[in-house]
Amino acid sequence: MPPPSPSRTVAVVVPAKDEEERIAETVRALRGLEVADLVVVVDDGSTDATAARARDAGALVVAHRRNRGKAAAMRTGARAVAAREHAAPRPGTGPRPLLFVDADLAGSAARTEPLTGPVLAGEADMTIAVLPRQATPGGGRGLVVGLARRGTCAAVGWSPQQPLSGMRCLTRGAFEAALPLARGWGVETALTIDLVRAGFRVTEVPCDLHHRVTGTDWRAQAHRAAQYRDVALALAQRRVRVRPW
Repeated sequence: MPPPSPSRTVAVVVPAKDEEERIAETVRALRGLEVADLVVVVDDGSTDATAARARDAGALVVAHRRNRGKAAAMRTGARAVAAREHAAPRPGTGPRPLLFVDADLAGSAARTEPLTGPVLAGEADMTIAVLPRQATPGGGRGLVVGLARRGTCAAVGWSPQQPLSGMRCLTRGAFEAALPLARGWGVETALTIDLVRAGFRVTEVPCDLHHRVTGTDWRAQAHRAAQYRDVALALAQRRVRVRPW
């Protein structure tokens, strides 16, 4: 039996937590992508109407009863895609690559398609979105980004522009090679390090995407502290030593 042909479409996975204001617009934009024939939203313990609005917008929704973090949501989404492919097989076609998209992109999610081209063409195993300057400046000082960038450079000799970018497209083989994913907010940094170390081809792709920027209140500061903790843990688990700042 000949090997299956590469998939010509991708499955989109959207981890979401309390995103009722933007999730419907994000899903509608993603469903408009010519290369996407499945959109899965993982409701990661939301306390609002995220799941209902995503479902109404046309997404397949799977839910965690409690918040389990981004990495767990990504794993759940990938499993949901595999389950759908098992239930509705596509004879002669390989598994869909996975396009991970943040839930708060709203209409700009329609501009994630450039991430899929190199992967579908077999030119890259994972692409990472590089976002333009956002309309509203963030409230952080770049400490988490700096840690992730220095850690990636120390680990694999490459300094990505936006190491924390959550918009990524990768082959199913690359995703499975990266398992188990690093916990929480360390997942993106660990994905890059693990795949480059394993010989996979990783490249950054400019995308005109716009999301809700984290502010300066105590919740935003707590979020950045959790990000820093998770990135530092991911680096430590990979025996990567970097200066804290």
